[in-house]
Amino acid sequence: MDQHSNTIGIAREATLGELAAMIGGQVIGDASLRIFGAAPLYEVVSGQITLVDGVGQSLEGNAETGFAASAFVTGAARTDSPHPQIIASDPRGAFAQIVEYFLPAVAPHSVGIASGAHVHASAQLGEGCVIESGVNIGRCVQIGQRCHIMPGVVVMDHSRIGDDCVLFPNVTLYERTQLGNRVLIHSGTVLGAYGFGYRQHQGQHIRTAQLGNVVIEDDVELGAGVTIDRGTYGSTRIGTGTKIDNQVMIGHNCQIGQHNLLCSQVGIAGSCSTGNYVVLAGQVGLKDHIHLGDGAIVGAQAGVMEDLPGGQVYLGSPATTQREQMQIMAVQRRLPEMRRSLKHLERSLANTASKDTAAGERAA
Repeated sequence: MDQHSNTIGIAREATLGELAAMIGGQVIGDASLRIFGAAPLYEVVSGQITLVDGVGQSLEGNAETGFAASAFVTGAARTDSPHPQIIASDPRGAFAQIVEYFLPAVAPHSVGIASGAHVHASAQLGEGCVIESGVNIGRCVQIGQRCHIMPGVVVMDHSRIGDDCVLFPNVTLYERTQLGNRVLIHSGTVLGAYGFGYRQHQGQHIRTAQLGNVVIEDDVELGAGVTIDRGTYGSTRIGTGTKIDNQVMIGHNCQIGQHNLLCSQVGIAGSCSTGNYVVLAGQVGLKDHIHLGDGAIVGAQAGVMEDLPGGQVYLGSPATTQREQMQIMAVQRRLPEMRRSLKHLERSLANTASKDTAAGERAA
């Protein structure tokens, strides 16, 4: 296998057999075929390998070029194609390995503190950290080993960061924020801003206490533009293994459980809590002081107005069980027909009443 260094302008290549050996797959076709790149089916070109992982998935590829790939990775042998293929038990994982070979991650800057970074003398950094230019690290900050802090990141006083964390550009950690190990935070995320809490005094909105912090446990990933407010007196907490998508807002005092999945544009008001393995689809909203049980799944754009037990799927606004929402939707689809029936019934009753009136007048 051609082991070129990861340098812009130097291409990598490998034979189909070498790629199969790398992923533990089996070649059907010419194992000596040379491959120069990898791309998804809709943009692959000749000389590259692609992924065909769906049962019965079309091999037509791009509508203009047809199936342009020189080979493909799949989970089971395809007899409807003459192209060479690699059979893998986990085709998606295997294809990811191949893509990473052709497009390896850009290596970080040299270990150490860049000349353009500002690190307070009282801060403590573990071995193997990369602190890039433009980073600002405050007083008494503790950073574990092998962390990568990218340009524009601000880590305010008395914050703690565990081992093997990655903070992408322009992340902001307010004072006393705590990150566990292997936390990954994407650009523009803000942890520990003041919660949206006010009391009215003499006709003015006065900010309530904002004395807490944010705690992010191990193996959490936060997307771009996420905002998590500090607790009023204690901690707003994100549990181990939870993954949060871009542009999610989590209010003060929330306690998010372990291994949750929060999709884009979810909004969670203050003092809410979730169990473990909860899923909130895109644009779900929770009013304050709501609790969701373990394994609850809330569908896109649902509005949660009361506590929801775990182990069920919820839809709609206000959110109810999937079964109840299906019944509501079935009735809603019949509304035009029901309206026509009601109009017909009203006309029939009006005609009957008119005839009765006329008959009464004749009798008189």
